[in-house]
This record gives sequence, structure tokens and C-alpha cells, in this order.
Amino acid sequence: MRFKGKRVVVTGGASGIGRATVDAFIAEGAQVMIGDLNGEAGAAMAAESRYDNRLAFHKTDVCEEGDIVALLDSAADHFGGIDILFNNAGAAGARARIDEITADEWDFTHRLLLRSVALGIRHVVPHMQRAGGGAIVNTASINAYEAGWGPIAYATAKAGVMHLSKLAAAQLAQHKIRVNSVSPGFIMTNIFAGAFGDDADQARRVDATIRAVAPKAQPVARAGMPEDIAQAVLYLTSDQGGFVTGADLLVDGGMTIGHRHSWDPDTPGLLDLIAPAS
Repeated sequence: MRFKGKRVVVTGGASGIGRATVDAFIAEGAQVMIGDLNGEAGAAMAAESRYDNRLAFHKTDVCEEGDIVALLDSAADHFGGIDILFNNAGAAGARARIDEITADEWDFTHRLLLRSVALGIRHVVPHMQRAGGGAIVNTASINAYEAGWGPIAYATAKAGVMHLSKLAAAQLAQHKIRVNSVSPGFIMTNIFAGAFGDDADQARRVDATIRAVAPKAQPVARAGMPEDIAQAVLYLTSDQGGFVTGADLLVDGGMTIGHRHSWDPDTPGLLDLIAPAS
């Protein structure tokens, strides 16, 4: 019960990584306010008896500053303050290449993925100051580390989230507020399938493909699950992570650890090709 009595806000908490994190916080004693655009899913979660009246919901569009402010004020009013914020809400955004993307597509993606995080941090600070400090975690991505894992607008925004977290950690240390980010690899969530809109068949094919490919694409031979990220978030916001701030925790099954031959004995490396073993 590491989080007994802690007041937590999770954006994008009605599905995927957000929902797994909500469940993990609740299991360890926290009170949680979900902010999500999916009002039906959020309200249904808040009504579930298994949450023991420690879960509340506020419909929130994180692209709107007023919605972010209202979410945080609602959480503070409902629970008497805020100790932890997980800025997690997001989607794949525009999929176009840099030579094809429109200004509106670029702006929407960054409004959703980067601006929302900055404003979440901005508006939670007064609440955390009144609480005597706090912990913030922001969802970045392996896309922030290298090319090839996702759309360019998404990747650039996530790199911004990672650096924003470091800069905010420096500025907010005086208020006893820690700020970190977590970078998921390929995780079995609806963010990939959601990139295809309402095409349910395509979404199922995407999920099946990720589940089949992930074990072969990384040293940890299984697909990542939302619970893997949830446990990373709980560490970063717990007393056990109390000496960690301004850091990014990469949770990718080793996907970015190096070229395939560095971890797969069946893949020849450069030296093997130049001077094969006799």
C-alpha cells in the first residue's frame, strides 16, 4: 500500500497504459481522478464497485487548457489536494512524412502530445505546492531516441516531452516536486490500432501483428503490456523513486539496446561478415 492516502490524477486513464496505471495506483491505496475524452468509458470505470469509491472521473480534452485546469481543480476539490500527476493522454497523431505533412496536422499532434503536458505541469504546480511537494510523470516514447519507430510529428513531440521533463525537474525542485518521463516501446495498447480510426478489422490486424512481431524484434521475447509501464510509473512516483528526478525510464524490452546482432546469436555482425569464424 505504497500510495495509501495519495491523491493522483491520470490523463488518458480510461484505456491502455492509463487504465493499467489507474488500476495499479488503486491496488496500492491511492485515490485517483481520471481525465479522459471518452466520457462513456471514464464514467463506467468510476461506477465500478471494485474501486471502492476511490476513483472519480472528469471528462477532459487535453488539447483545451480550460479542460486541464478544470480537471486538476476537480481532483483537488474531490480529494482535498493533488500529490501525483501522470500526463499520459495521447494518440498517434498525424502519420504523414515531413515532406507531406500539413501545418494543421503538425500543430494538432504537438498540441495533443506536447503542449498538453506542459500545461498539465503548469497548472498542477500550485496544487502540489499546497501539498508540500509532489511527483509528475510524463509519457514520452522510444520514438524520442531514434528514427524508424513512428511518425515524425509524434516522435518530435515525444522528444519534446522528454526534454521538457528534464527542464521542469530543474525548475520545480525548489518546490519539492520531482518530474520524470517514461518511454514505452511497443506496448499492446489501442494507440497503434487507433491510428486507423474506426476500422475494427484493421485495428485487430495491427494488434495481432504487434503481438507476433514484438517477441522477434527485441531481446525480451514478448510483447510489452500496459502493466509494464504502470509499474514504471509507480516506481517513479513512489518513495522508492524519491531520489530520481529529471530522468527518462526506458521500458522497451531492449528494443533500442543496439543492432540486432548485439543480442541475437543467429544474426551475424559486421565482424562475422568480414572475418567469419573458422
